[in-house]
Amino acid sequence: MHHNENTLYTFGENVFNDRVMRERLPEAVYKKLMATINEGIPLDASIADTIANAMKDWSMEKGATHFTHWFQPLTGITAEKHEAFLKPLGFGKAIFEFSGKELSQGEPDASSFPSGGLRATFEARGYTAWDCTSPAFLRDDGDGLTLCIPTAFYSYTGEALDKKTPLLRSMEAISRQALRVLRVLGNTTATRVIASVGPEQEYFLVDRDYYEQRLDLIMSGRTLFGAPPPKGQELEDQYFGSIRDRINAYMREVDEELWKIGVTARTKHNEVAPAQYELAVIYESANIASDHNQMVMDTLKRVALRHDLVCLLHEKPFAGINGSGKHNNWSLSSNDSQNLLDPGKTPHDNLQFLVFLMAVLAALDRYAPVLRGTAARAGNDHRLGANEAPPAIISAFLGEQLTEILEGVEKGIFKPAKAIGELDVNVSTLPKIPRDSTDRNRTSPFAFTGNKFEFRMVSSSQSVAGVNVALNTLVALTLDEIATELEKAKPEKLQKAIEDILVRLIKKHKRIIFNGNNYSEEWAKEAEKRGLPNIKTTPEALKAFIEKETLRVFDRYSVLSPVEMESRYEIYQEEYVKHVNIEAQTMLQMTAKQYLPAISSFLQEQIDLLGSLQANGLKNPGVKKLVDELNSGLNAVYEKKEKLARALAQTEHIEPADKRGMAIKDKVIPAMVELRAAVDAMEMIAPSDYWPVPSYAEMLFLS
Repeated sequence: MHHNENTLYTFGENVFNDRVMRERLPEAVYKKLMATINEGIPLDASIADTIANAMKDWSMEKGATHFTHWFQPLTGITAEKHEAFLKPLGFGKAIFEFSGKELSQGEPDASSFPSGGLRATFEARGYTAWDCTSPAFLRDDGDGLTLCIPTAFYSYTGEALDKKTPLLRSMEAISRQALRVLRVLGNTTATRVIASVGPEQEYFLVDRDYYEQRLDLIMSGRTLFGAPPPKGQELEDQYFGSIRDRINAYMREVDEELWKIGVTARTKHNEVAPAQYELAVIYESANIASDHNQMVMDTLKRVALRHDLVCLLHEKPFAGINGSGKHNNWSLSSNDSQNLLDPGKTPHDNLQFLVFLMAVLAALDRYAPVLRGTAARAGNDHRLGANEAPPAIISAFLGEQLTEILEGVEKGIFKPAKAIGELDVNVSTLPKIPRDSTDRNRTSPFAFTGNKFEFRMVSSSQSVAGVNVALNTLVALTLDEIATELEKAKPEKLQKAIEDILVRLIKKHKRIIFNGNNYSEEWAKEAEKRGLPNIKTTPEALKAFIEKETLRVFDRYSVLSPVEMESRYEIYQEEYVKHVNIEAQTMLQMTAKQYLPAISSFLQEQIDLLGSLQANGLKNPGVKKLVDELNSGLNAVYEKKEKLARALAQTEHIEPADKRGMAIKDKVIPAMVELRAAVDAMEMIAPSDYWPVPSYAEMLFLS
């Protein structure tokens, strides 16, 4: 069998998918389960035992002996507790069994996960509940297969302790409100609207030997020190370059692992920075896309170790070159096969498209700080606004054609924009290509790319659940307002009512549209004139979560209650404090134990050389200058280390976490920057055999 045929055969082989369920479940049970998955009808508890037994038999035939409820606590990574399909019978005997109750419900210790005050430490009980809309899968842990059952995680009193529960709630909210709009517009066939997501994942690879020599990479996932190499990304020779053999072998294994568990990994390429790569998947419902992205991150890290590589998912592992993001491609589709953000051939006539487009833009403009908050984390503060990432100012790119149409609609004119036509490059043997309605704008944080929006602020290491919870909920609100207004209109006045809404929304929210260079200083000034917020750091960005209006909207659609929202605010503020604290402590330790001794040794060698030269009556101003430079550099490193230690001590006992986060941002981070600069200056003049850690040049230009 050829390799590609074998791949087709193995795609989804470790997923308890529709094909497996059709084969193994009685028809009545299968139909009831499909009604829950496709129509949102509550799950019939009576069928759980039958499904559990079929799942257990299938898993064990594949070689699995254990199952786990696989969930996504507020740590941002996944969690699991493995249990065997084993039930003791006494007298030294046992049988393999898996009940409907074990499938439907688990009970991990909720007190050991972040809860932001939702749970006291002594209140341990938490529950995981089977999410049947995301298929169970078998994961290869190296020593065998484990049945992973995607679940939601909530407290004894019913609050969501995870990222999945609010995502499922938000999907229901946007489906309800989008259906109301579709009904008013005359659609009688759709029964659900699905938020679809296709995340792109960027990552770095470093040699495992180098990684293990760097405490900063081990502790924080990024290099806290490191002088720039002679060559970075300025030649632009890495992006889409030919993939080296060692990396290609790794990528091939990642693809095969992901295909087995049903993840549609499709695109892979070198990214802009040296040692940086990207993997993209095909669109799925937001819930499954979120699960699959967690599997992607886990697989990238696990497979790397087999190739003596380490996968870095940090947003900015190396200073001075591009960091890593996660482009969140988001769209809305109805279950009667319409993409609601597809302009069609005549967008000016497509009122449905214009209504949904403006609902998204209105939500973006009104709640930009909330969306900025969903991408806020310590690592992303180093990336946003640097030359490869969108700035901290949120705006939307629509392209020339759509912008022109909206400008016309604002004046009450529904007419086509300039024809796009074909692309002809004047080579007779090359095909003529239909030109897209928009060019791509890689500097825009929220870009319309044909039939979807691409939110580019999301950071490489975080779950995509949070941003999609926000997008779904905020667009649900604007759709709700539009539907409420249109439902009051008389049938003969509906067209006029739609046009009036569009004109009003464009006038009110056109300030969010920007098609130019988001990196330019001119745009920062222009954005300020327009009144668009520019929120640069995590402690500031997270404040949007606890604004009265934010709490009202998320509570209104039962996505997150005020208590649940406030808990997330507290957790993410604490996470920021802990991340920066770990980084600062690591810097102090590396400076004391590695850099100061290394610089001192080299200085001593040069002092000895200078003394020897002078004893022999020889003059060497170069050695004298180097001794002076090393001595003042050593003093600077020591002074900056002490300054950082003082800043940490000054902020150590500040409460609560958000206040401490602001103090850390203002005092600790500037001290970290100064210490790094002092150490990096010494790396530039010290010989490589004296330097205690691998350099940027060694790590980035991996063979």
